[in-house]
Amino acid sequence: MGKKSMLHPLTVRYSVFMLGLAVMGYGIGMMIEANLGVAPWDTLHIGLQKTFGLTIGIWSQIVGVIIILSSYIIGKIRPNVGMFLNMFFFGLFIDLFMWLKWIPTGGTMIERVFLFVAGLLIYTFGTGMYISPRVGAGPRDSFMLALNERMGWGIGKVRIGIECTVTLLGFLFGGPVSAGTLVTALTIGPLIKQFIPMWERMMAKPYGKVPKEQFID
Repeated sequence: MGKKSMLHPLTVRYSVFMLGLAVMGYGIGMMIEANLGVAPWDTLHIGLQKTFGLTIGIWSQIVGVIIILSSYIIGKIRPNVGMFLNMFFFGLFIDLFMWLKWIPTGGTMIERVFLFVAGLLIYTFGTGMYISPRVGAGPRDSFMLALNERMGWGIGKVRIGIECTVTLLGFLFGGPVSAGTLVTALTIGPLIKQFIPMWERMMAKPYGKVPKEQFID
């Protein structure tokens, strides 16, 4: 007879969810330090930080609150615990890792490219971790779903529209837009899709996996 896990399934799911947010925050920090471009939302956060001060993580939290409210107004998507945890801790982890200086820096172009690629892989690996327990979609995913419901557009078109708009806003505020931004936009979805099945297998019973729900398209 197999040994029964001493941990409650919900405890395991929330632990993996939180660890995934931490891994994502570290990956984003590496991409920021590489200075070769970041994901569209992080371009906006960095642009707001350069224009108005505060930290990148705090702007991630502020934008997250605005998005949660917008998702409810547009698509009547009610926020859940996972959404608020995502909004608060993701920004906190970014600031914490950068403040502790636990993130390596690159001097030469080769080192910066390596740092960027490693950061992108770590970020998408962490995204698979946070999604697999199905605790709840993050604020930005919920906003995408809200626009999909309200406008009737396909998820793919909505996602491209949001990311193009966010990138433009970030650029206008002084955020970094370069080759890495394009690489991130083109590869982030496919990479996350590779990591989600691996984490879903690990989150299978008795760890409380729920029916599969596709967040990334």
